[in-house]
Amino acid sequence: MRSPLRRRRPGGAPVRVPRETPAVRRLARPELRGEHASKRPVLDVQSVTKVYDLGQIRVRALRGVSLQVARGEMVAIMGSSGSGKSTLMNILGCLDVPTGGRYLLDGVDVGGMDADDLADLRNRRIGFVFQSFNLVPRTSALVNVELPLAYAGLRGAPRRQRAERALRSVGMGNRMAHQPSELSGGQQQRVAVARALVTDPSLILADEPTGNLDSHSTAEVLRIFSALGEEGRTVVLITHEPDVAEQAERVIRLSDGEIVEQRRVREPEPA
Repeated sequence: MRSPLRRRRPGGAPVRVPRETPAVRRLARPELRGEHASKRPVLDVQSVTKVYDLGQIRVRALRGVSLQVARGEMVAIMGSSGSGKSTLMNILGCLDVPTGGRYLLDGVDVGGMDADDLADLRNRRIGFVFQSFNLVPRTSALVNVELPLAYAGLRGAPRRQRAERALRSVGMGNRMAHQPSELSGGQQQRVAVARALVTDPSLILADEPTGNLDSHSTAEVLRIFSALGEEGRTVVLITHEPDVAEQAERVIRLSDGEIVEQRRVREPEPA
């Protein structure tokens, strides 16, 4: 990974230099802009490898993984412990970069990005949903959903309006003032989905999103994900639950760092 651009203070200490142009505009391939944007895959993974150097041991976590996920598609990624599932999730979520191969997220090549660019890409292009919800305690649902917009610098009424709209879209319009401790697990996860949606990302990346939910809440959350796909949003579910994976349009199974199965469960809804 490249080091961020830096200058040095008189004493020699490095200083991070802010970038004026976001990575999503500065690094996107020109031929994939404009009218071609709606036709390109949101995820384009090309022969990606990931090797971890652990002293004298080299661990090959991913071995030439290739896959594409279209705009509006809902895909489930499965795999046992040690299959490379978590490593692939970290790369798809721009939490890590490949050792080899290429990964393009919505037309932006992730390979070789430094920490600043990866953070910018995550903020602007990815909405995360986690098993443990990751909501801020003693803070209302509305404020939790506003947080990504606050980090992006949006202020005042527009921020509040977008957060309210996101909460209403997941059926939480009557719970905006409630804190996480006042919500059920399913309601907390719907708030987390609203928070993932509020920045209008290219990708919703959900890591075991139903792992802490009962069957009724699981069905509610999966219905929301399915509706997002029908609206043209791209959803990738990381799960070990076969019944959850079967709700996706396509299931991808990993083993020993390789894709061993790609199976279509159902055809995508017509645009």
